[in-house]
Amino acid sequence: MGAMLSLLGEMVMLYLIAIVGYVARKTKILPDSSDYVITQLVLYITLPALILYSMDFPYDPKYMHEFGWLIGLSLAAIFIACAAGILLRKKATLPEDQKGVYEGLIVFGNQGFIGYAIIYILLGEIGILYTAVFNFLYIILIWTYGIYVVGRRNTSFSWRWLFLNPGVIATTVGFFMFLLPYQWPVSFHNLFKTVGLPTVPLSMLIIGILLANLNASEVRNYLCNTYLWSAVITRLLVIPLCLVPFIFLPVNQILLLVAVLVAATPSAPTIALYARKYGGDPYFASVGSSVSTVLSIMTISVLYGLIKWLSFLN
Repeated sequence: MGAMLSLLGEMVMLYLIAIVGYVARKTKILPDSSDYVITQLVLYITLPALILYSMDFPYDPKYMHEFGWLIGLSLAAIFIACAAGILLRKKATLPEDQKGVYEGLIVFGNQGFIGYAIIYILLGEIGILYTAVFNFLYIILIWTYGIYVVGRRNTSFSWRWLFLNPGVIATTVGFFMFLLPYQWPVSFHNLFKTVGLPTVPLSMLIIGILLANLNASEVRNYLCNTYLWSAVITRLLVIPLCLVPFIFLPVNQILLLVAVLVAATPSAPTIALYARKYGGDPYFASVGSSVSTVLSIMTISVLYGLIKWLSFLN
């Protein structure tokens, strides 16, 4: 119980930062384009720098074993999420512009923002390294399959999205540097640290800004949509709970904790951006992402407590 309350306190701190973003946007301290600008800043500058900083460790063969488990857990989470998304979308009686968004809200979590923030608070720099490896396949998926899910026939796939993604590039470069018998020069290491550490507060500011951009009457209408709630429950609880049985395998429990908590992150705001660009319903996406973000403060804390309790029993 103490561990769960500790994480709950850290989560409250994160969401207080989101409230700052919300108030700043509502009072027009931040302009209409602030969510786009800060998102670009995080995705293309601070997050890649944080990844490079976190992966600047001396090579140790033990990490390769841990990376193998992380990739395996990531594949399991992706398979479960995709299967749930496809199954629920096929059964849904939604307008065409909402079906893809519905599937996207289920499959894709806010792993690049909230995921890094939570794990960094719990584990520090090594947590960012684990999260970067766990997220590697996910990053490729959201920039490829994510566009297809939301846009379907309205978009043509471009390989540029895959190979020029800053998260993929930073993780790939960081991984190869990790394998080499060298590390970044001290000046570069410090640069990556200084530029990268603001990722956590900036990420939570974005959440608050997105919440402030929603229209109250539209929010009420979408909150009555049962499919929105099924997407939220599947995203926050069903998918991460499917990973819990891995605790009975010989996997490092820290790695499982990373996998479960990152898999439990709320629906990605990126789905709303894809919906706006590729013909989906961006309001459905925004409300779904916002509701899951608010509720995740409790669900992530409960999942953390569950893993710690099972680890003790095991």
